[in-house]
Amino acid sequence: MAVKRPYESSRRQEQARLTRGTILDAAAELFVDPGYAATPLVAVADRAGVAVQTVYKVFGSKKALLSALVDVTVAGDDEPVPLPQRQFVADIRALPDARAKLSRYATHLVEIHTRQAHVMLALAGAATADAEAAAIWRKNLDERRQGMTMFAAELLGTGQVRPEHTAETVADVLWLAMDVRNFDYLVRERGWPVERFHHWYVDTVAAALLRVT
Repeated sequence: MAVKRPYESSRRQEQARLTRGTILDAAAELFVDPGYAATPLVAVADRAGVAVQTVYKVFGSKKALLSALVDVTVAGDDEPVPLPQRQFVADIRALPDARAKLSRYATHLVEIHTRQAHVMLALAGAATADAEAAAIWRKNLDERRQGMTMFAAELLGTGQVRPEHTAETVADVLWLAMDVRNFDYLVRERGWPVERFHHWYVDTVAAALLRVT
C-alpha cells in the first residue's frame, strides 16, 4: 500500500487553505453587494471559481460561511488564535498607563475598521431582515461586549479611571466608542484621516473615563 508523503499532505493543506480564502473573498464581495439575502451559495461558488459542492464541503451552510467571514474579517486572518492571545492584547497589557492603552487599542481599532467596515455594515443591514444574519450580528455584539469587558478591567487596573465608574460603565463607554458606525461616519462619509479618528477615539474615551491629571 502506498504511503502518503509529507509534502503531498502539506500541498493538500495549502490548497485547502487557498480554496477557503478564495471562497471567503468571494463572499466578502457578494454579501456586501448585492447583499447576503440576495446571494445564493451558487453565486459565491461562481465568483470563487469552484463548484458549489466545494462551498458546502468547506463551510457546510450559508450561515456558517457568513459567520466565518465575520470572524476572519474581524481577526484579519483565518488562524484559530483566541482574542486573549492576540498580539495587540499583549501590547495593551504591557503598557502601565491608561491613555497609552487606549492609544494602542485605537491603532488596532483603525486597522480592523479599515478592513471590515463594509462587511460589518452589510451584516448589520442584513440582520434587520434575515434571521440567520441577525443571529450572527448578535453573536458579534456579544463578543464585542466581552472584549470591551476585558479592556475595562485593564483600564481599571491602572487606578486612573474616575471613581464614579464601575466595570460595567467603563465597558459601556468602550463598547459605544468602538462601534464601526462611528468610523463609517467620520472616516468613510466625512473624510476624516484615520490619524484624526485615532486621536478622536483616545481623547473622547479618556475624557469620559479617566481622572484629570
